[in-house]
Amino acid sequence: MRKPILVILLHLLLVSAYAQWSPAGDKIKTSWAENIDVNHVLPEYPRPLMERTDWKNLNGLWEYAIQEVGAPEPADFDGNILVPFAVESSLSGVQKRVGDKNELWYKRNFTVPSNWKNKQILLHFGAVDWRSEIWINNIKVGTHEGGYAPFSFDVTPFLNKSGDQKLVVKVWDPSERGYQPRGKQTSRPEGIWYTPVTGIWQTVWLEPVAQKHIAYVRTTPDIDNNRLSVELISNGTNYSDLYQVEVFDGSTKIATAKASAKQAVDIAIPNAKLWDTESPFLYDLKVSLLSNGKEVDQVDSYFAMRKVSTKRDEHGIVRLQLNNKDVFQFGPLDQGWWPDGLYTAPSDEALKYDIVKTKDFGFNMIRKHVKVEPARWYTHCDKLGILVWQDMPNGDRSPRWQNRKYFDGTELKRSAESEANYRAEWKDIMDFLYSNPSIVCWVPFNEAWGQFKTQEIVEWTKAYDPSRLVNPASGGNHYPVGDMLDLHNYPHPEMYLYDANRATVLGEYGGIGLALEGHLWATDRNWGYVQFKNSKEVTDEYVKYGEQLLKLVKAGFSAAVYTQTTDVEGEVNGLMTYDRKIIKIEEDRIHHINQKIVNSLKK
Repeated sequence: MRKPILVILLHLLLVSAYAQWSPAGDKIKTSWAENIDVNHVLPEYPRPLMERTDWKNLNGLWEYAIQEVGAPEPADFDGNILVPFAVESSLSGVQKRVGDKNELWYKRNFTVPSNWKNKQILLHFGAVDWRSEIWINNIKVGTHEGGYAPFSFDVTPFLNKSGDQKLVVKVWDPSERGYQPRGKQTSRPEGIWYTPVTGIWQTVWLEPVAQKHIAYVRTTPDIDNNRLSVELISNGTNYSDLYQVEVFDGSTKIATAKASAKQAVDIAIPNAKLWDTESPFLYDLKVSLLSNGKEVDQVDSYFAMRKVSTKRDEHGIVRLQLNNKDVFQFGPLDQGWWPDGLYTAPSDEALKYDIVKTKDFGFNMIRKHVKVEPARWYTHCDKLGILVWQDMPNGDRSPRWQNRKYFDGTELKRSAESEANYRAEWKDIMDFLYSNPSIVCWVPFNEAWGQFKTQEIVEWTKAYDPSRLVNPASGGNHYPVGDMLDLHNYPHPEMYLYDANRATVLGEYGGIGLALEGHLWATDRNWGYVQFKNSKEVTDEYVKYGEQLLKLVKAGFSAAVYTQTTDVEGEVNGLMTYDRKIIKIEEDRIHHINQKIVNSLKK
């Protein structure tokens, strides 16, 4: 009788959990939203570049409350929220605004697995927007500012010896009323500005580690010399502690190296298999930390041998190169928004889907627009073979925007706090994504949004990561710094400026609109830069722009970005509907013209 009783109890628990949650609101949703399991929300390992065996996912139903700024922890919470979906989203089960006058509180209990005894327990947050404070068992253990990069705390000293542990998180996010990076969030969504995202929006998880453990693995390939640099950041180690790096091609070990835990190591990679968009080969990496000859920590990772650079071609045009070959980089503006989860895809399959379709459409690049994705998104790009231009999410105010000439105005003067925050968050984002081979370009500014000290920021970005290109200001304000001059023009491609010393690129164009009934976020305020009535008309216009772009490649363009991957809220200029249920263009014709463009510089 015991087994049937346990089955019945488990069933009752599952029914109870679902009874406490359902998607909120009546907006359109993706098909993945129908398969949400509140007991297994985004269950995949959240950090593929540094993977350990043991971990515990804390996603699921938490308690939440919205309180005035400065109020104490509430005695009674408002209800349940499904973490990690932002409180404004449908999938949170709440769909309420918070605003800058209020703070969002979270609470849940967790237990530490018994086999983690004598380990340090790390509490990880994939991303929380924006300022968060964390308590364990009523003890404040940390504060973090930044909405786009992961962070963690060692909570070991604050845990009870056994039983339940109380976790409380408080979040404040002023959206556009603050100076912090926010991307396209606004309290008054319209046009190209979207619903605000407050609070936890990526996986929360626990991890047991040794007192001496690996904190960060940074890999830098050098294909010209067939070498890989591996830099380790560790906690609790001293100069006599060692780490060992093993490189695998499939199941075959091809290299091993050791170094002090305080030193970087260079490893020879003979006859390296290069990573590119047609053959995205990844080597596996095993990194072990040794103390007194004993292994105390070990993580699995991966890397790719690839190089990005620029070079002047036989016609005197500066071209973008991948592995020392000219490559025209062409892809969509990808904003990474979801009608049901806002910043958070409803599943890992959904997260991967947009990348897969981008490849299906014949593109070789994605511009990740004023947003940073969870680590798994970049791993999907690494594995599928897609180049990524990574934007810094914009914040603060903007100076006057000049896009059809080099900037001759006065730059924005940020406050000391705003400037320090920008620099800190940009560095955190670059550190977070440094070892992902798919990322080939950093974009510090877009269309003058929050743009300040352009030359200084661009030069610092380039110096901090000389292995990648820097697009200083996509769409202006333009300065003669960085690796490219980036023009925006809607709807058709146009080259109204040219830089003889840097690559000239078309950072945005297109925006061909098609509103499809039954797949609209809003039925009364949809727009595109141009609008058409059916898929054939949209495809005809897209192909027309593609043929124009091909001529401009010969004239000097070295990359282009089409707006955009999907519809987003009131924008209906996506290649797919916002709910991803309809491909809005004739896919075979789009693939054909895109491949002509992508291959236009091949010799």
